[in-house]
Amino acid sequence: QVNTAQAAVLYNKAIEYAGLTGQQVVIDAYCGTGTITLFLAQKAHKVYGIEIVKPAILDAQKNARDNHIKNAEFIVGDATIVMPRLYKQGIRPDVVVVDPPRAGCTPTVLETFASMKPERIVYVSCNPASLARDIEILDGLGYKAQEIQPVDMFGQTSHVESVALIERK
Repeated sequence: QVNTAQAAVLYNKAIEYAGLTGQQVVIDAYCGTGTITLFLAQKAHKVYGIEIVKPAILDAQKNARDNHIKNAEFIVGDATIVMPRLYKQGIRPDVVVVDPPRAGCTPTVLETFASMKPERIVYVSCNPASLARDIEILDGLGYKAQEIQPVDMFGQTSHVESVALIERK
């Protein structure tokens, strides 16, 4: 994020919504270079970051090493394929954090989130329309949006990032 002051606001809200106490397992889907993942790792037992762009994962791994963070594992791959694989491996996160592209999450990703039964999903979005669509899908899968906080990352434009707290019903 180019607006570092507002990025801090966004990340802090995501951490707040995650409600971590140091005991939780967290999945951060669409993690990019792992910025939010590494923030989460400081307050979680274990964090998995998933990103399809290999150079981003290599940067995330380097950032983890440089910051002496040992409880973050990064996986290269499409979340639509990786999430079901993690589910089959028995990974059951307490919290899922997701920051998908503008198109939002695929139905497979959302269904896998619900199958994993995390207590909460923290959804970071740059597109209010796909966020609304995905919240509606998650509602049908047993999750309810509790709070949404917009963050003005791009002043004097119509673009906004949002952070949503979605909890299991």
